[in-house]
Formats: sequence, structure tokens, C-alpha cells
Amino acid sequence: MNGVHDLGGMHNFGPVLPETGDELFHADWERRALAVTLAVGALGLWNIDQSRYQREKLPPATYLGSSYYKIWTLALENSLAELGILDGARPDLKAKTWADIEPSMQSGTPYRRESDQPAKYAEGDRVRTVQMSPSGHTRLPRYVRDKVGTVRIVHGAYVFADRNAVALGEKADKTPEWLYTVEFDGTDLWGPDGEPDLTVSIDAWEPYLEPADG
Repeated sequence: MNGVHDLGGMHNFGPVLPETGDELFHADWERRALAVTLAVGALGLWNIDQSRYQREKLPPATYLGSSYYKIWTLALENSLAELGILDGARPDLKAKTWADIEPSMQSGTPYRRESDQPAKYAEGDRVRTVQMSPSGHTRLPRYVRDKVGTVRIVHGAYVFADRNAVALGEKADKTPEWLYTVEFDGTDLWGPDGEPDLTVSIDAWEPYLEPADG
């Protein structure tokens, strides 16, 4: 989806100002927003890529005018309403206790998988990202599409986010794809306006890539 969440390379949004403190939250409601989102996620009604897509689908003005955890909260509300949970349409769902969800909270959800296909690319290979304009979720930023870079790391095969982010209530396709770190020269991304000696690295699944000389 080409939305306002994908701000790489856009102007007039001001500088990025890193925070120097160690605080993870700025208010108590942000703690609750994270806790409730994770707790509801333990019901297994959606996966991480579906939840990201729900945030991306917020109206542009709402997204840009909301803080990080406000975006989380609004997307969670929409997801619960879309699945009929708020109006009691899912009596099959049972309340869970901390004991029920603690193991998954502690271990996380693994997305690495074994693949029956060999990796198409190796470290040092020159690749070009595909030109695409998907209406659904993708992890390939706009500013790096149709650009040539170099494979630096072959990570292994992982669940492909684009296929995993199906509509709520649909069964996700967990078929894995090989994942790579690809490095780009800044001038290849930004032209003469790029900073000298700047490089940008992204993690890119194999379907995003093709041979640079292809």
C-alpha cells in the first residue's frame, strides 16, 4: 500500500529527533495500549502483518495526526469491530489469563521456516528491486523500488509479510521466502541530492528482487 506510513524520502515532515531518555512510554495509557494489543493478539485472530496492515489502512489525516500508540489503539478498535468482537458476535472466544499467554509472550512468535527451494542470490550479488504499487501490505518502501543494490546478508527463509497480511478472518499463506539484506548507495536512491558515501540497507524478501543484469 502506498500510504502516509511510508515516509522515506519525503520532504517537509521535519527532522528526526532521537530521544535521549530510556523511557519506553510517555504516559500510562501508552503502557495499557501496548498491553491490551498484545493480550488481544494472544487470541490468535490475526498475525503481526495483518495488524500492521490495519494501522496502514487508517485515514491519512488520522494517521499523520496520531501518536505511535494512538495509531495502535485506533487500529485495534477497528480490528475488534471488524471481527464482531465488540458487539458480542463471537461467543466462542474465551477469556485468557496471564498463565495462558505468558509462554508466547516470553518466547515471541518465530517466523523463520525451512524452505524446499535454494536461495536465488548470494552475498555480493547485484540485484534490482521490482517496481510495484500494491494495494495491500508490503515491506518494500517506495523510495527503494526499481533500484540496484548489493546483497550483503542471506538471512534464511521467513514467512513472507505481503502474503501473510490477508484480510482479517482469512487464512494467511505462510509459505516462506528467502530474506536478504540489500545495500544501496545513496546516490542511486536520491541522485545528486544524496549525501556522499551514504549507504542504505533494507531487508528484502526474494519476490522483491531480480538480477540486476536481467
